Amino acid sequence: MIFDGKKIVLAISGGIAAYKSCELLRELRRKGANVRVMMTPGAREFVAPLTFAALSEHPVLTDAFALSENAEIEHIKWARWAEVIVVCPATANTIARIAHGFADEPVSVTIRAARVPIVICPAMNSAMWEDRLVQRNVTLLREAGYRIVEPEQGPLATSSEGEGWGRLARLEWVLSALLAALQGEQPLKGKKILITAGRTEEYFDPVRMLTNPSSGKMGFALSEAAVALGAEKVVLVHGPTNLPAPYKVQRVPVVSAADMYKAAMAHYEGTDILVMSAAVSDYRPASVSSEKIKKLPGKLTLELESTEDILYALGQRKTKAIHVGFAVETFDEIENARSKLRRKNLDFIVVNNPRDTGAGFGTDTNQVAILDAKGNIEKLPLLSKLEVALQILKRIL
Repeated sequence: MIFDGKKIVLAISGGIAAYKSCELLRELRRKGANVRVMMTPGAREFVAPLTFAALSEHPVLTDAFALSENAEIEHIKWARWAEVIVVCPATANTIARIAHGFADEPVSVTIRAARVPIVICPAMNSAMWEDRLVQRNVTLLREAGYRIVEPEQGPLATSSEGEGWGRLARLEWVLSALLAALQGEQPLKGKKILITAGRTEEYFDPVRMLTNPSSGKMGFALSEAAVALGAEKVVLVHGPTNLPAPYKVQRVPVVSAADMYKAAMAHYEGTDILVMSAAVSDYRPASVSSEKIKKLPGKLTLELESTEDILYALGQRKTKAIHVGFAVETFDEIENARSKLRRKNLDFIVVNNPRDTGAGFGTDTNQVAILDAKGNIEKLPLLSKLEVALQILKRIL
């Protein structure tokens, strides 16, 4: 698992969003991380330390001057133990204390002693978030190398506030920021990545279509991995899906193969790495009925025509970019993939068989083989799609 064995300190400050930290803690533990929790005095007014002790299976640090059994100062010990510290939620008060060098309660004093990435997740009402001094403090932290997970717009804690900016970022975005912090080097810094994902839908009347079961999970995982490895710009052209928006990714939703062709062509300029993981329809109806086709006795015959070959067309425009294709094959996977790699002018191709256990459409895992233009083949074990995505991008690099 991506977070397996990672040592993470979760710092909680005193805002209503503190209850969401329970969910973050549970998800990190579920993903294999070893998590310790520290709390500001204000945080203890919202959620009891016992809750986090039970969820983390570790004592909670609530005293800046606590000593361990060996007379070690706890906050120094924790600062050295952690691989990353995440402050979630981070109130305006905690942001100010960290930005201006305070060290007088468990969170600020541990951060002062730490030499690891710090992820800050602000959460507060709109007026506080928009306050010029709060924004100045956030800027100070960002300039000092802290990672800021910007709050979202949405319903706020009290009914009188309604909706506004300041809502704690969604769990998936916090996890993505932590994943990026744990990567260390950012080998994709300054790079533009163009990814296609998911299925396309080809309608033959207003309510019926030709499509496939692709969920888009592999392509969305690739976009998350690209962000984690420091890509400056990630453009995700994707077909219909219910997946949540990836963190720091420019989404371009499309429906048909023709739509995806136009979007991919429009966004290709300046691309450093192209990853075509979409399951694009090979055929579409030659004609589309303007009204629903009624069921009648006998057979219905549909005339089909080929859709645009997006990967081939981009291959003709290829200059400096690295091109990566995907192939879904149910027999002779390696030979079919190798043939596609040559025809489409690819540098790499990733192939999987949906009949293999855990490698089908809509799953959270995948089992793939990576082929390159030099004839090398590497088969990966069954992994989560995010792990597969990281492995693919790291091999490209």
